[in-house]
Amino acid sequence: MNKLFILTGSALGALAVALGAFGAHALKPMLEASNRLDTYETAVKYHFYHGLALILTGLLLHFYEHKLVGWAGYAFIAGIVLFSGSLYLLCFTGITKLGAITPLGGLAFIAAWIMLLVGVAKS
Repeated sequence: MNKLFILTGSALGALAVALGAFGAHALKPMLEASNRLDTYETAVKYHFYHGLALILTGLLLHFYEHKLVGWAGYAFIAGIVLFSGSLYLLCFTGITKLGAITPLGGLAFIAAWIMLLVGVAKS
């Protein structure tokens, strides 16, 4: 599982950099016209931070084999998909109802950090 999280986090990190560059250059006029540049930047930031957190989780699993540490990794992935994914889709499609999904991703991020905390503490 730790290798899975490190590989997935690495791939998500590369994707975050690519999406960030794409947004800063190719999409910037479209995002500015729709007043979504800040939203897109938030999606990229959280995507990148939590991709790094996923790599850290994979490394921590080597030392702390508590099940909550593993669940934290899956929650980080869910958070990236739900939080950043919904914001990306909102920016690309303009469907504002997608914003209702974003808080679920935020909750997944919070749950992941708490599971990481408790899992390491209990190991």
